[in-house]
Amino acid sequence: MDRHAHWNRVYATKAEREVSWFEELPAVSLRMMEEAGLREDTCVLDVGGGDSHLVDALAARGLDCLAVLDVSGEALERARGRLGANGAVPIWIEADVTSDWSLKPMDIWHDRAVFHFLVEAVDRSGYLSHLDRTLKVGGSAIVATFAPDGPEQCSGLPVRRYSASSLAAELGPGLKLEDVVPHSHTTPWGSRQSFQYCRFTRVA
Repeated sequence: MDRHAHWNRVYATKAEREVSWFEELPAVSLRMMEEAGLREDTCVLDVGGGDSHLVDALAARGLDCLAVLDVSGEALERARGRLGANGAVPIWIEADVTSDWSLKPMDIWHDRAVFHFLVEAVDRSGYLSHLDRTLKVGGSAIVATFAPDGPEQCSGLPVRRYSASSLAAELGPGLKLEDVVPHSHTTPWGSRQSFQYCRFTRVA
């Protein structure tokens, strides 16, 4: 499946409130970042950021070491345009997280809903290689996926659902599970989706 074409088509044809994952304020992500020690000098990478409002909230707090990675250039342009003058702050990376890209070491790796789309082992391996190279030792990985009772598909694509223990096993011993937050997300049209957010610390 051509992920680039698929997600560009989604963002080119749907407004932000026409996609199930829309959040006005990414409250759970921000709370978990705060628990990880978020400060103005923290470096954050938002993986699969799309046109999420997380980067808006972080820029508004004064963070200037920000990066947003997404396979869809359409999504990144929407976010950059919405940020206005603050759009010059983040590093914008148009790439599939499993493919060839690079970034300096970061303090927080945030992924609200990319990992559960990686149904092939080779893609998960590519993701984990980038996580290992990009996240500092002692840094935090915040990864949200559909929970075991969550949807089996999203945006017409199959997903893998995870419990905290199965996600920890998939990510491997280099990441220590610190916190788990179950979350029932309400879509713009009022349906509920079961997520679970996990916060890990990268160990040596």
